[in-house]
Amino acid sequence: MTVRQAPAIHVRGLEKSYRRLKVLRGVGFDVAPGSIFALLGSNGAGKTTVVRTLATLLKADAGTATVNGFDVATQAAQVRESISLTGQFAAVDEVLSGRENLVLVARLRHLPNPGRVADDLLDRLSLTDAARRKASTYSGGMRRRLDIAMSLVGNPPVIFLDEPTTGLDPQARIEVWRTVKELADQGTTVLLTTQYLAEAEHLADRIAILHEGRIIVDGTLTELRQLLPPATVEYVEKQPTLEDVFFAIVGNGDKDGQQPTGPASEEQR
Repeated sequence: MTVRQAPAIHVRGLEKSYRRLKVLRGVGFDVAPGSIFALLGSNGAGKTTVVRTLATLLKADAGTATVNGFDVATQAAQVRESISLTGQFAAVDEVLSGRENLVLVARLRHLPNPGRVADDLLDRLSLTDAARRKASTYSGGMRRRLDIAMSLVGNPPVIFLDEPTTGLDPQARIEVWRTVKELADQGTTVLLTTQYLAEAEHLADRIAILHEGRIIVDGTLTELRQLLPPATVEYVEKQPTLEDVFFAIVGNGDKDGQQPTGPASEEQR
């Protein structure tokens, strides 16, 4: 007999208003432990309000929510010990090195051997080679990975990522996607908010679409696709997307130290 696990995040009837503006209108969903749940919606849909409420930074007007088994309204301290929140902009100290940022957070959390904690996370997020460089020299993808590494100090079982790839270039976005996948593979529950359809499609085990303060659909990608009429089979010539072209030209060149295979630049000529 299979024992069903309790959800890592359980939300029912969540409501939130700012004066006369109703932002959340009865939001409800469950997130399974060790899964990636994408909350998809346009700007102003209420995604950040949901995250801030679950992180105990906002108080809901109505409804209930539990995170890691703790009630966000009555057990806020236990919820905060169970989570980490990464916002839309990397919260790293640019004056410090990557390792120093992590050591600082480990010390603030009163963890034993903060240096070892930092080194383990640098290795886990593939930042060891840049550990002693100032964070101000990091690329966008590296800064975001360092930000996520800082969120992992103390091994919280639940992580909220609020639009983590906003403003990143295509290569940096792929780096962050890989990191998020690895987190879930290692058992961390991830609630990801995004307005990028491809991001939700690529990462999420389940996707909920938030529109005008309500969840209008919630399911796996396969289940969501079944909401549309069956696809008709047509034989067409598939043209490469701009993303295909971009990575074919520069993707491997940066990683392997090889020159792009596209047209030669003026300097090469």
